[in-house]
Amino acid sequence: MLQHNFSGFELEAGTDEAGRGCLAGPVVAATVILPENFVHLSLNDSKKLTEKQRFNLKPFIEENAVAFSVAFVWQNKIDEINILQSSILAMHQSIEQLKIKPEFIIVDGNKFHNYKSIPHKTIVKGDSKFMSIAAASILAKTYRDDYMKKIHLDFPEYNWKQNKGYPTKEHRNAIRKFGITKHHRKSFRLIPEQLKFDL
Repeated sequence: MLQHNFSGFELEAGTDEAGRGCLAGPVVAATVILPENFVHLSLNDSKKLTEKQRFNLKPFIEENAVAFSVAFVWQNKIDEINILQSSILAMHQSIEQLKIKPEFIIVDGNKFHNYKSIPHKTIVKGDSKFMSIAAASILAKTYRDDYMKKIHLDFPEYNWKQNKGYPTKEHRNAIRKFGITKHHRKSFRLIPEQLKFDL
């Protein structure tokens, strides 16, 4: 059973990201503040849910949250500052965009930078422990998946609607065959035998 609150503060925000391990597309972060009485029996870490369950939960979270926000950091920025810093940047941007300032932030994982003067706690596997982080993981994943399906229409040969930019065998074979697009992260090892691309 997921816990509701870590800090005891009423306005506790949970934040998480999606797309860190992808070869293409943005990293997307969401931050969610849930009301004290929030309950949904299906709510869980987005990785433990089916795509259908995630997309069913998305409107419920958005309608019932005290506040929520989603932020995208694009592949050119990822190439510039690295994926860890981009993930933290996306989380910071999503916190910044909240309509209500949180009193405390709980973060999925073990890496984060202070956000202004708001206290925070990093929690490994936080998305399977706390409701607000689980809700943030679902929003980050669904918003990112929707975006990857959209750009799939321009680049169907990579099958992003299915693999969402993750390093599947099919995606890597498409990179070998068709090369890279403007959506690929050039700083990533896109195919195993790659040493470097001539940019």
